[in-house]
Formats: sequence, C-alpha cells, structure tokens
Amino acid sequence: MITEKRTQFLADELEQLRRQGLFRPLRILESAQDTEVIVDGKRVLNLSSNNYLGLTTHPRLKAAMIEATEKWGAGSGAVRTIAGTMTVHEDLERRLAEFKHTEASLVLQSGFTANLGVLQSLVKEGDVIISDELNHASIIDGIRLSKAERSIFKHRDMDDLERHLEMHREKRVKLVVTDGVFSMDGDIAPLPAIVERAERFGALVMVDDAHASGVLGKNGRGSVNHFGLDGRVDLQMGTLSKAIGVLGGYVAGPQPVRDFLIHRARPFLFSTSHPPGVAAACIAAIDVLLAEPERIDRLWKNTARFKEGLKRMGFETGASETPITPVIVGKGAVAMDFSDRLFKLGVFAQGIGFPTVAEGRARIRTIVTSVHTDAQLDRALEAFAKAGKELGVIA
Repeated sequence: MITEKRTQFLADELEQLRRQGLFRPLRILESAQDTEVIVDGKRVLNLSSNNYLGLTTHPRLKAAMIEATEKWGAGSGAVRTIAGTMTVHEDLERRLAEFKHTEASLVLQSGFTANLGVLQSLVKEGDVIISDELNHASIIDGIRLSKAERSIFKHRDMDDLERHLEMHREKRVKLVVTDGVFSMDGDIAPLPAIVERAERFGALVMVDDAHASGVLGKNGRGSVNHFGLDGRVDLQMGTLSKAIGVLGGYVAGPQPVRDFLIHRARPFLFSTSHPPGVAAACIAAIDVLLAEPERIDRLWKNTARFKEGLKRMGFETGASETPITPVIVGKGAVAMDFSDRLFKLGVFAQGIGFPTVAEGRARIRTIVTSVHTDAQLDRALEAFAKAGKELGVIA
C-alpha cells in the first residue's frame, strides 16, 4: 500500500528498537491502581505507580467524584475563559493556594501542560531561563517553546548555577527552574542554595514539585515547605495526578501570575477544563492530606525498608533520597530483561532506558507507596534478589 511506503521510515526505526531490546508494548491494567494489580491476566505487585499515598481508591475521593458528577455533569463543556469555569474549579484553586501557602493558584489539564503554559508565556525574547540539566521533559519542551534564551547548568551544581546567573546578570527577567524531586533518580534539589543565589542576582525561582507534592513538607506541601522556604519561591508547579491521586497540574504563586497565565498560557486558553468530578476529587485529596498525615509517615517507613533491602543485596540505587528508587543496571536491554523476569516472579516494575535516562544508566525504576505492606515489600525484594542473580547484576 502507498501509505505503508510513506511510513516505512517509522517501521525501520521501530525495528531498530526491537533489535536493541528496547521496544515495549503498553502494559494494560485490568484492575484498579493499587499495591497489587492485574496485568495481562496475572496478579502482580505494583512498583511502577506514582500513587504514593494510595489515594486513587480512597473512599473520600471516589464519593466526592460521584457526588460532583451527579450535581454538575460528566464534563464542563467549555474552556475556562468562555463557559468552562465552575464553582468547583474556583474552590479547588482557592484550596490549593491555601495549602501551598501562596496568594493564588491556577489549575491546568496536566503537570506537563502546566510547565508548557508557564514557560511558553511568562518569559519573552531578551529574557533567560536557567534550567537544571536533569529537569523533566515538560520543562525542556516548555523552554523550547519559549522565545527566551536557554541556559543549562550542571545537575545540582551551585557553582555552575552562579556562573550562569552572572553570565545573564543584565537580562530583564532571569528565571531559574528546577525539579523539586528529580523523577528518574529520586534526588532532591538543593533549594536553599538555589534560592539564595537567585535572590542575590534578582532572579525568579520556579520549582516543579510533581514528585514532591504529597511526599515532602508538612502534610505533603512539597519541597518548598520542606526547606522552610514558603514565600521565597516565586512559582510552585505541581501535579494532581501522582500523590494527589486524580488528574491535572497547577501553578501556585502571586495573584498577578495567575491573572497573566489566564490571559496568555495557551494550554489553559485552548483546552476544555477538568470534569467537575475530577476537581471535586482533588479537593477531597487535600482534605485527606490534612486529616491523615500518617499516610506520609508510612510512605517514608516503607521507603526506608525497601531501600535498605536493595542496598543490603548489593544493588546500586544512585543518589535517591525519596520513594523513587532506581535500580541501576547499565544497559537498556538488561533493564528490559530484568523487568520481564520480575514480572514472571510476580513483580511489576518497569525498565527505563535511553533516551529517558543517559546511555549506560538504564534502570528498573521503582516507587513504593504508603499502602504497601511489609510482606509485599519483602516479596518484592525476594524477586529482585532472584532476578538480579540470574542476570549477574548482583553476586
């Protein structure tokens, strides 16, 4: 067929992935997102979910979503700037601002679109975005969409950050952007040092707290609160799709930032707003964070148990300081083989290779949650030990 000839270049690239052992079909869950899930008809322990606190199945969230859907309908029917802003959307943004100790917040369709919207619109030609080299793909793409100059500093290297700030001292706007928790390695940004240098050079600071929301800070307020920097970080971006357990992204900061983004952020202007049930469930999640802080305590206890077990067996877990724990194995094909062996042993933990991570740093990326039991974690460690020995990753 003619169409097949025109898309042959894609088939060739896919075949190259297959030869490298990197082609992966989508894994389809046949059950709710929980500590154990059914994948391809097999019940397995789940170590691949961002459901840090187990909120995807929390009764309060489900009840709030059902009640709001009955009241407001299944969808909003419009973009926010036309007829798609409902009371429940405004309530969510007010609650988020209170929770994050900021003046205002704005909710977008996802964490990815939140970063795109901010970085594409907030800084202009003649400005500069100074970004950590290991920031999330959404930050990288947002910078590409911006007309501002890009300036990339070495990962968590404060001397290099200062060099970049000095280089751009005369720019109209200097925006330093960093992940709060880095999504592939699980390490935490040195925010106090970043903020100190940014203040010295008159630069704005933006923190992507996608993997810190619900994990770090009092009641899960994030990395800014964790370091006692409330009021000193200009923009906090977060997600409602990970520890919050639902869907969406948000930006929290000064009221003028919210007002400006409403008028200029393209993902906000040209996307239908969240279904009211989604917004209501997010509000319920904030209530749970405030009412059940023991979930976060349990998350950290589980994290410590799992990390200690992996290290005791000789696995390399890199610089992780959070529930994101990479098991670094080197080659991408090894990571994929490792993942497949784990699955046969009853553990669902996905392999990650290039280009998501650097060549030679492929890994099994694991996340434990607050609702994993000790017995489940011990079962997972046994599977890692068996698969790791079979592949020669550990002795």
